[in-house]
Formats: sequence, structure tokens, C-alpha cells
Amino acid sequence: MRFRWRHRLLLVFVVWLFCTLGFGWWSLFSPLTPPAESSVSIESGSSLLSIANTLADHQIIRSALTFRLLARIQGRATALQAGTYSFTRAAAASVVLDRLTAGDVDQVSITIPEGFNLQQIARRLAEAGVADQTKIIAAAQDAAFLDKLGVKAKSLEGYLFPETYHFVPGISRFELLRMMVNETELQLLRLQKLDKHKTHFNRHQLLTLASIIQKETGQEEEMPLISAVFYNRLARNMPLQTDPTVIYGIPDFNGNLTRKDLQTQSPYNTYLNRGLPPGPIASPGFKALQAAAEPAQSDYLYFVARGDGTHQFSSTLAEHNRAVRKFQLHH
Repeated sequence: MRFRWRHRLLLVFVVWLFCTLGFGWWSLFSPLTPPAESSVSIESGSSLLSIANTLADHQIIRSALTFRLLARIQGRATALQAGTYSFTRAAAASVVLDRLTAGDVDQVSITIPEGFNLQQIARRLAEAGVADQTKIIAAAQDAAFLDKLGVKAKSLEGYLFPETYHFVPGISRFELLRMMVNETELQLLRLQKLDKHKTHFNRHQLLTLASIIQKETGQEEEMPLISAVFYNRLARNMPLQTDPTVIYGIPDFNGNLTRKDLQTQSPYNTYLNRGLPPGPIASPGFKALQAAAEPAQSDYLYFVARGDGTHQFSSTLAEHNRAVRKFQLHH
């Protein structure tokens, strides 16, 4: 009789063990489809218990207990990374654990176009939820922060490389700006490796000239010629006479550049002041940087817009005046 009870108890235990192991295996390695697209935020410092419970509450995993056991058995209980995770497809709990350990968090992509100035970049970053626009600009003008970055300027104008950036939501504005400045440094190193420098400009002056070239033309093949005009004018101590710099120096520019604007004193008025303006007026792309470092061999001193996105270049004032009459006065 006693043997029968032992036999039964053993049988119950074996059945229970198989059921438990089967449930554990099923809960950990059988894919589970979330009820809808689920987004789960894991706060920094969260315990394994709270993470597992959150995942179970959102029906990302079947069992918080087995998830915790797996994490502890694999020695990953303290390796789960904070961030926001999206779950859209069927996935086993083991795969969910892999994602949290790898930090496979949602990322934001943002594209900064060539020729954007600091105000425009700050507005775009604000729209992406990085921070308030005024706080981003304040960070870009923070003297201590600029000193840490090695930027010897009053702001990061021109130092934020135009590119598509991927970052984790919640990134600080300082870290994102640092990322963009680092990209500019990488592009300048890339330029140095080409070993074709024909310029005596320092980094700040090169970025300044490149930003003007970027604003003057969207035609990359014209950029070395635009650069040559500015080099030739600087060599002859002629004012650069470039509209984009004047526009940059006008607060709340309304889109209409007037004769009065050209006659109004400003550090950025290159009609009244000779030489380069105090700093960049926008973020130049690589082709503009390359053109600033490698101007074309040319004796051009003037250019005028043809009205189709390209320019007519001239070596003498007489030629230039004829081009102005042809392309601007008749349009």
C-alpha cells in the first residue's frame, strides 16, 4: 500500500516536473505576438523584477518568473539596458532578453541639410524632441562647452556637419551637438588625407569660406570656381560682396534684400568690410569644404546668377556688367 502511494507521488512529481519544464520552455522559446505595436520604456536603474513585470503586463513575454530565471541562469540579470523598445513582431522571451541585453532600442533619425544655419538646425532638433530650440542654441553658445570641444568661436555655427544622424530618444542636447561637431572633425581629417590643400586658412576660416560657398551655389561643380573668385578677391584686398553674409547679419530677415541692407554696417556685411566675416554663416557640406581648401585655377573676380541655378563668371568688371544686364536686368 505504501509502495503504491510512493509510486503515485513519484508519478505526480514527474508529471508536474514535465509540465513545469514544458511551460518554462514554451514561455521562454515559443514566439509570442504582442496584441498591437507595443512600446516599452525601461528606466535607468530598473530592477530585473520590474522589467520582467513590465514586459509581462504589455504581453511581450508570457511569464515574468521564467524570464527572470533565464536572465539569472545566463548571468544577464544586471546587463539589461535602459531605453525605449518597440515590439511589433512575434518573438520568444529569449529573443526579448537578447534585445534588452544588446540595447536594441528605438532610434530617432534626423537629417540636417547642407546650408542650414544654427537657428534652422536647432528648430529641426527641437521638432525631433531633443530639447527646446532656445536651450539648444544656448548649448551651442555655451563657452565652457565650446572649450571642451576645442572650438575657438562664439558658437557652433558652421561646426555642425550636415548629415543624417541616428540617436536614442532622451539623448542630451550636449551629446548630440558633440556628435555633430565630431562629424565635422572627421570630414576635415578626410580632407587633409586627400593631401591637396592649397589654402593657408585655419580651421575656423576654412569653415567660414566653405559656408559662404555653400550658400552661394547648390551646384557642386561650380563650388571650386566660386571659391576661386573669393580667393582672388581676398588676394587683391577686394571686398567679397556676397549677399548671403549680409542676409545672415540681418535679424529676422524678411526675404527681401534691399540697397539699404547693403549699406547698413554689420560684421557680416562683406560689401562694407574687407576680408572674411567673423565666422561661418551655415553648415557646409564636404564638397563646399573641399572647394574652400582647393579653389579652381582661375582669374575670375565676379559671378552672377543666370536664373537657372548656375552662374556666369567674369574676369573683368566690364564683362560682369554685361552679364548682369543679360541675366538679371532682363528677367
